[in-house]
Amino acid sequence: MKRALLLFYFLVLYAIMQLSWWGYLLVNYEPERRVMIIGEGVFFLLIFIWGALRLKKLIVREHKQQTQQQNFLLSVTHELKSPLASVKLYIQTIMKRDLNREQQQMFLSNSLKDIERLDYLVENVLLSTKLENNHFNLPKEDFNFSEVVSNVVGRLQKNFCSTQIIEPDLEEQVIIHGDKFAITNVVNNLIENAIKYSPPCAKVNVALKQKTEGRLLFSVSDHGSGISENEKKLIFNKFYRVGNESTRKTKGTGLGLYIVKTVLQKHNATIKVKDNTPSGSIFEVTFDNYAN
Repeated sequence: MKRALLLFYFLVLYAIMQLSWWGYLLVNYEPERRVMIIGEGVFFLLIFIWGALRLKKLIVREHKQQTQQQNFLLSVTHELKSPLASVKLYIQTIMKRDLNREQQQMFLSNSLKDIERLDYLVENVLLSTKLENNHFNLPKEDFNFSEVVSNVVGRLQKNFCSTQIIEPDLEEQVIIHGDKFAITNVVNNLIENAIKYSPPCAKVNVALKQKTEGRLLFSVSDHGSGISENEKKLIFNKFYRVGNESTRKTKGTGLGLYIVKTVLQKHNATIKVKDNTPSGSIFEVTFDNYAN
């Protein structure tokens, strides 16, 4: 990238020098038209510089997108390889060793967790691809949002920690009009992120409250390291993740929060990121006229 930019700057400088030289020669050749030549030359030079800066911006953006896509492929490869290797090992152990029923059940349960992880990853990639299509409309229906959140909390609680780490505070029988699959994905992404970026078995608060004037508030709070102000502006970008894929310890593909924001936009909902006290982050989702 640095070499490409150096070559770009060299060509721009060379072009400016040539334009200036030819302008100088033209002024000397027709001195009576000096004002017109200089005026048109300056105008053309400004347009040329503006176009060069725009081209540079596009080159940098394209390079950034390529880097993000490469990181995404590395991440997806790792995300797929780890649970597949784990499932393979569990099944081979069951087949080769004489295990009692309790041990078999434990291995099968762990295999099921890894398969659920693979299913979640595939769902994220497929949903992300659909959301990129501007003509794609989410199929909406009335469903029990309280039940969806409760089911996600129960599944993630069971899979991630043996102690109580997720504390739900949910109003019952909250009916919402939307795409049940996509909204479930939103809930899953937000809670799973809170778990991933928190210390082991730390407390995560999940709340669902009906507000006045037809508003619904869904929030997920963690006590992790928090998110800097600069990153709060970037975390919803597609493929964005902090650090390098080869050294990052937390799992993920950089699609989760992009999907969250895009799905919520299609439901006329908003999401905000706030600092938690004394540490961590709070993701607040607000649905306006959620029953319509």
